[in-house]
This record gives sequence, C-alpha cells and structure tokens, in this order.
Amino acid sequence: MKTLAITNQKGGVGKTTTAVNLAAGLAMAGARALLIDLDPQGNATTGSGIAKQEAFPNVYQLLLGQAKLPEVAVKTEFGFSILPANRELAGAEVELVDLPRREFLLAEAIKDAPYDFALIDCPPSLNMLTVNGLVSASRVLIPMQCEYYALEGLADLVNTLKKINRQLNPDLEIEGLLRTMFNPQSTLAQQVSNELERHFGKRVYKTIIPRNVRLAEAPSYGKPALAFDRNSRGAQAYLALADEILSMKHPSTIQGANS
Repeated sequence: MKTLAITNQKGGVGKTTTAVNLAAGLAMAGARALLIDLDPQGNATTGSGIAKQEAFPNVYQLLLGQAKLPEVAVKTEFGFSILPANRELAGAEVELVDLPRREFLLAEAIKDAPYDFALIDCPPSLNMLTVNGLVSASRVLIPMQCEYYALEGLADLVNTLKKINRQLNPDLEIEGLLRTMFNPQSTLAQQVSNELERHFGKRVYKTIIPRNVRLAEAPSYGKPALAFDRNSRGAQAYLALADEILSMKHPSTIQGANS
C-alpha cells in the first residue's frame, strides 16, 4: 500500500479538496483507495458524503485502540473508503500525549490495510495528529497556492519534514508539490510557479489545479467534484493528477528537497 500524506501547515490551500478528489480519481482509475480524515473539522468526511456527527466508530477510536480498521472504514458511494472524523478527534491531542509510541498509533492501525493507496488529510498545523499522519506515510503531497508567502511557508514545511524523516520516519519522501487554485491570468501566480519549478524541478507535479467554482461548490453537496460535475475544469485536473500519481515511480527524497 502506498500511503500519501497530504499536508501543508498553512490552511486554505485546497488540502481537503485535493484529498477527496484524488481519492475519487484513484478509485475511478480502478485503484483501491482509502481516505483517512485526520482533521477534527471533519471536512473530508462531509465532502465524501458521510454525516460526521453520526460517524462512530471513527479515527478517534482507531487511534486510541478502541476500534479496528475494518470497524471504522466506511465505503463511500464514490468508490473509495474513508476513515471518518469529527470534533471528537480534537480530544485525541491531549489523550495521545501519555500513550506509549504515540507518534506511531496510526501507522500501526493501518499497516495491514487492504488498499492500493491510503491518502491522509492532515490538519493545517503541526500537532500530534499531523505527526501521526507523517509517520504513517511513505510519501508527502504538498498542495500550495502560488502566492507571495507560499515559498516562505514551504521552506518551513520542508524543514519539518526533514525532522520527521531523521527522527521518526526514515522512509518519508516528498512525492510532489501541487499548485492549487491557480489563476493563469495572474502575473504573480506565474512568477511563483516558475520559482517552484526552478527550485524543485521534477518534484512539482505537472498537473495544475485551476481556481474553479465547481470545486468550491461540490463539498456543500457532500460530493467530490468528480461526481458533482465531472466535466468541470477542476474535476478534469484531479483526474489528470490521479493518472500522474499512478504513473510515478521515482519520488524525491526529503533530504534532497532543497538541492
């Protein structure tokens, strides 16, 4: 199973949109995909058509050892399964602190999961939930907007990933940077995009996710954009991203991320 942590310590970059639509895209391509909602806001859960208030057991019980993966996994109508989350997960931050091997709880819970891909929607902060996501993952997908502060925030994130790589998960590698909410008419967006390609080269996905109204509307209907309006530019971009990820064989190492 290939486990992909979708993370950025900055919020509002299309992280959850990417997690939900990539899961749907991989499922459409025939892959067995599992989406893991590690964010107490539960947006990936509702965006996948699951009522988060009714989700029990959920990731919270999984992390605390009160439920096993088959009990928690819910098959969505969009072809992928999800480990749902809700506000209950916010309490896990405190409860995990005193548990042995607290950084490895998710990794141990999903190690025998019968899927081709596990996508982890991490919270937009570096907390114990995010650390669990990064320790569980073999690859990292970083969604980011091409805006003024993006490169500065990216440098901080890469440093965080290097620490996780050195101290907790030597297998962790950056698979790619995903340009999201992209406006090709913006000179600044073009400049930042070019800077990303100059600094990170092949670590930048070829696929670019455009700023798209249908992507923004889909979550309110409890659907991935691929089910809401498959012909929209946003949905087509995520189908292309799924194809790109399925074809990737040589992701880049964390330690080489600044080279």
